[in-house]
Amino acid sequence: MRVFLLGNGGRPGVVQAADELLPLLERRGEVVVVDLFQKADLSRHPAELALVLGGDGAILRAARQMAYQQVPTLGVNLGKLGFLAEINLDEVDEVLTCYQQGRCPLTSHLMFECELARPGNQPATFLGLNEVVIYGDPPLELIDIDLAIDGEPVSTFTGDGLILSTPIGSTAHSLSAGGPILRQELEAFVITPICAHTLTYRPLVDRADRRYQVTLHPGAAAAMLIVDGQERHPLRPGDLVTLRQAPVRFQLVRHPRRGYYHTLRDKLRWGAPPNYRHESRPK
Repeated sequence: MRVFLLGNGGRPGVVQAADELLPLLERRGEVVVVDLFQKADLSRHPAELALVLGGDGAILRAARQMAYQQVPTLGVNLGKLGFLAEINLDEVDEVLTCYQQGRCPLTSHLMFECELARPGNQPATFLGLNEVVIYGDPPLELIDIDLAIDGEPVSTFTGDGLILSTPIGSTAHSLSAGGPILRQELEAFVITPICAHTLTYRPLVDRADRRYQVTLHPGAAAAMLIVDGQERHPLRPGDLVTLRQAPVRFQLVRHPRRGYYHTLRDKLRWGAPPNYRHESRPK
């Protein structure tokens, strides 16, 4: 088995964890790339598995770094939440054994391409996994955003911004802005307004095989395009942002004994009952 060892080397404990895991990985196969700072061109090194150390942010970076040659990804949580990076460090050996024996679930997930077209410039395309956010810049200034789907005008959203999210991203920024939770394998995008300036705007779910086009309304203030919370690109009136499903899929190696709803309950406390206080009453 040929393995990438990737991660966020700036997070405490990641470099030490990589040193600890290297002997284990080398006993199981060949470690073809060790890159904790997203510098390597992974397209030059074929592999069967990417082991990613850190948190969910490290997985988002790794997915973009693998670009159009995605390999199954096993996330080891060294961060706070670990919704995608659900494996603990002391479980790596066990889960690798299950994976090599074909007993680990492998899920396939929608990725997106975000194209930024600016008059007089070549379009730039960004690959992502979680979401695209168009946000007012400077902050706290209302912006007007026009949305069209497959060329059909949808609405002009007025507020702090707009989120276009994949199902994996539905439990991230979109959820914080009041968006719905989508099962991660669905083929759909979620459109979630951020602090909309009217009560009639509600999140919208539509098919993934459509083209979503976003522009700033004429006369709108400047804005920022943010990809997966990590890449930032200034926007101005006249720019066209197009979101579409990517021709590649993100593949996630799951823990053999943890299902999706277990993760929702455990990580996000979804569906957990209130923690009632039991006070003694005077007799």
